[in-house]
Amino acid sequence: MTEIRTERLLLRDWRESDLSPWAAMNADPEVREHLGPLLTAEQAAASARSFQADLDRLGYGFWAVEVRAGGAFVGFAGLDRVDEGVPVTGVEAGWRLARSAWGHGYATEAARAVLRYGFDTVGLPEILAITTATNLRSQAVMRRLGMTTDPADDFDDPEVDSGPLRRQVVYRKRAGERSASGGRPRSAGR
Repeated sequence: MTEIRTERLLLRDWRESDLSPWAAMNADPEVREHLGPLLTAEQAAASARSFQADLDRLGYGFWAVEVRAGGAFVGFAGLDRVDEGVPVTGVEAGWRLARSAWGHGYATEAARAVLRYGFDTVGLPEILAITTATNLRSQAVMRRLGMTTDPADDFDDPEVDSGPLRRQVVYRKRAGERSASGGRPRSAGR
């Protein structure tokens, strides 16, 4: 079991107690705005179990994110292989937080730890982040992480017919690149 600790967060294995707040998050239209249809409680539970299976099998995946002060579950952050059928390949960093956790810097803090883990522990040469062209909040996180984008990498999601979820933007960061703050990545705590 791998846990990643940051100043305020714990990225950890999934627990049964996470399933109800995870389902509530995925039934929230604002949380799902850039992701597609709302999930049923059963679909949300299945996704959490799949995330845990990846963590167990690969040693990385999407960890549950908990606020260390008080222990509240607030979402997920982690790494996953880019879906087949997408015109880019590699490992992608991702995060999803409950609305109550927005605006506290948790996404950036968790994603920064995920990048360190991916580079320092997994040994990845590069990590991607992909989101819709309209998801400006996630793109702001990507820029704060020191990730860069090249419009030539952007693509239309082959699983979306039309609308604001179709156009996807790709951000990248290579191992050893400085963060947006100018500092070098530090090792993730465990």
